[in-house]
Amino acid sequence: MTQTSNNLASDSWAIADLLRGDFKQSQYGRIILPFCLLRRLECVLEATKDAVLAEYEKVQAMNLPEEAQEKLLLRATKVGEHQLSFYNTSKMNLFKLTESQIKADLESYIQSFSKDAREIFEYFNFAEFIGQLNDANLLYKVVQKVRTIDLSPKAVSNHDMGLVFEELIRRFAEGSNETAGEHFTPRDIVRLTTSLVFMEDDEALTKSGIIRTIYDPTAGTGGFLSAGMEYVHELNPNAVMRAYGQELNPESYAICKADMLIKGQEVGNIKLGNTLSNDQLHATKFDYMLSNPPFGVDWKKIEDDIVREHTEKGFDGRFGAGLPRVSDGSLLFLLHLISKLRDAKDGGGRIGIILNGSPLFTGGAGSGESEIRRYILEADLLEAIVALPTDMFYNTGIATYVWVLSNKKAATRKNQVQLINGANLCGKMRKSLGSKRNEMSSDDIATITKCFGNFEVVDARELDKPADAKSNRGRQSANPKTEVAKTFAAKIFKTHEFGYRRITIERPLRQSYQFSDERIATLRFESGALNSVMQWAYAEFANLPNAIWSDAPDCAHYGDLSNHEEAIRRYIKTHFADLKEKQIKDLLDRSTWTSTKATMLKAKALQAQIGTAQSDDMNGYEDVVSKAAKAASISLDAKDKKAIEAAVSWKNPEAHAVIKKLHKAKADPVYGLFEGVGEHAGKTIEYKADSDLRDFENVALDPGRSVNEVNEAYFKKEVQPHVPDAWIDASKKDDKDQQIGIVGYEIPFNRHFYQYQPPRDLAEIDADLDAVSAEIMKLLQEVHS
Repeated sequence: MTQTSNNLASDSWAIADLLRGDFKQSQYGRIILPFCLLRRLECVLEATKDAVLAEYEKVQAMNLPEEAQEKLLLRATKVGEHQLSFYNTSKMNLFKLTESQIKADLESYIQSFSKDAREIFEYFNFAEFIGQLNDANLLYKVVQKVRTIDLSPKAVSNHDMGLVFEELIRRFAEGSNETAGEHFTPRDIVRLTTSLVFMEDDEALTKSGIIRTIYDPTAGTGGFLSAGMEYVHELNPNAVMRAYGQELNPESYAICKADMLIKGQEVGNIKLGNTLSNDQLHATKFDYMLSNPPFGVDWKKIEDDIVREHTEKGFDGRFGAGLPRVSDGSLLFLLHLISKLRDAKDGGGRIGIILNGSPLFTGGAGSGESEIRRYILEADLLEAIVALPTDMFYNTGIATYVWVLSNKKAATRKNQVQLINGANLCGKMRKSLGSKRNEMSSDDIATITKCFGNFEVVDARELDKPADAKSNRGRQSANPKTEVAKTFAAKIFKTHEFGYRRITIERPLRQSYQFSDERIATLRFESGALNSVMQWAYAEFANLPNAIWSDAPDCAHYGDLSNHEEAIRRYIKTHFADLKEKQIKDLLDRSTWTSTKATMLKAKALQAQIGTAQSDDMNGYEDVVSKAAKAASISLDAKDKKAIEAAVSWKNPEAHAVIKKLHKAKADPVYGLFEGVGEHAGKTIEYKADSDLRDFENVALDPGRSVNEVNEAYFKKEVQPHVPDAWIDASKKDDKDQQIGIVGYEIPFNRHFYQYQPPRDLAEIDADLDAVSAEIMKLLQEVHS
């Protein structure tokens, strides 16, 4: 920022001296920004003021609609080859405003601006602040102060005026710490991200006649748009950068639009609204995109719109790759940006987006998040991810990352991703601003951009950074833990190295059964939600005088709760509040009780035939039960069989494996087809799987070998030696390639840069414990004495 720009910003912010006492510090910007905008617009319009007023007299007589009037009046703002995008039809200016009717005249003056300029003041709620200033007798004093600042194009170019406005925005944001992060990205992060996105095109941007577009779907106050234009201006003052953006917050939208108006941009390209549910630039592609979307914000309110686009449009829309969980919409913004990349055949585009750690690894194989990462990596769009220091943003101190994406990768970067660990590249701020306690210097930014530009691997290199200050509160250890040195490092990976296949590992179900009295007794009650309350009701009402429930088939009282409904409902309300009305009615229905009793009596009849001995081979269970039922002359329906089997059987690791099916196919133990032994010799056995023993293994992708070859090699090395009876479930296949195993992608950034720190020596720990124990004993002795 030039010295002139600095001085102008300071002069403009000096208005705050008038506001002190009558307004909160967080309100200063809401007054100063629109007043400075007003003064700049007035200065810019001065050269064409008379021509516009003359044209306005002619247009008024034509009785045209506003849009038609605007087109005619804009012609009058042309100076040489340059035509302005706004005008004002009032004969007033800030010097002609009188103290006696300052409020009415100022409001009339603002209403005389063209639509886009007028809208900015409306979203600033400027009329409300004009009223408050007038009530405090400060309005005329502020106007007097503002009109003395020379913001004419001759004194201040569009570029320098943009710098002035950015500085005012920064002061405004820092003066309202509690909300700064919602509409303002710290300048150091903006500079870093902008450099990473633009540096690959430095050569192209220095050529003559360059026209490029820049876009931010979460524009905030326009910091990224301004930084992009500033970066290109420094390389090539004659290059044309057209800015586009969309912002949800009306006040931030007003500031951004004002900043673009001051810089001479087409303010119609800045839109208000929710980017995800209502993309107002849906048909436009861009050269450069920068964004700092909100971290961890859910998209429940717009879920219907997003899901509809995903299901109906697929990859013809923005969200064909997948949908993340509704609690975090960060990856939706990333997909939105990818859909906006200019086609590679037209020159391609590049993206810089700031995300928290969640998009790196949240969601397992097959989840929406994993499928989005899969799409990005398999399409070879990701160039680099840079880990930022913590405590870098105004409203959060969490770990954050800059993702750099492009559909025009250099040949050296093809099918590769660079991870840069810049988590220690920062210094402490002299004064914290909200949660922002750290800042990156120009040297820190240069270290990262140089590493990215050279596409190099950097082994952990110790940085010349002071150690973090430790708290001196409480008892200090005599042998403190050695601090890990602050380092900088970078690594390069093949895109497939972030992928894996999640294969399902099954083991056979092993069960025993026993027709014991205890197990048969459990059939008296339903096995689901009614089980506990039925046990209570049976204990409470089955043995009442004159209404004893017996197991005799013809017992008239069994299950009759008609005289106890009120007491039961009262008890349920207190102890089983989750029960639904239908379930309560089932409990009170006598048929529920007689049905379970009938099943229990059948089990007892089977017991008389089978006996009470335990059997560890479930494979003969059905034959045993069938023969016993026939001998006892009882019939068992499917419900009876299911209930009795559940009651008398249990999982037992020492029991025989339960056979699901016999095959004639060749045995293949890797996929669950085992050679038969004993009575099944010569046949191939498929066992039932035990869902409780089901496990999953993540097998690294290896494009050099077939999927089955990779899976089987992993299984034989890592699984089979430990659990010989396990197998791979070949039915679990990936939806896209139909190969065994579900493909997943994650980027475990911290794991790749983990620095091992050996534990302290046991002798040192013992010495510390002895010292603490002695200190405690001494204190206790003092208490007792």
